[in-house]
Amino acid sequence: MADIDKIDDVIHGRLRMGIMAYLANAETATFSELKDKLEASQGNLSVQIRKLEEAEYLTVDKRIVGRKPLTTCRITKKGRDAFAAYLKALTNVLGLPPKD
Repeated sequence: MADIDKIDDVIHGRLRMGIMAYLANAETATFSELKDKLEASQGNLSVQIRKLEEAEYLTVDKRIVGRKPLTTCRITKKGRDAFAAYLKALTNVLGLPPKD
């Protein structure tokens, strides 16, 4: 089961995997959107986003809009490639047939 070594530990956490899966489809999302969709606490979501940002899997843009902070996350090419590799490795570990 050599493919288990290919599982990316940065992505493999439940919330980080959820963030990556959401961004893989949406490409960008606000902090509030991710918090609602993933039913995450603000503190935990912040920590997990920071870990993905440190790995350069996503970028974070923080700005003020109408006197309110707006945080937007965007998946990077490196993040998209890492997520695809993660899904492939997970599929192999589970013994599922590969998707075309």
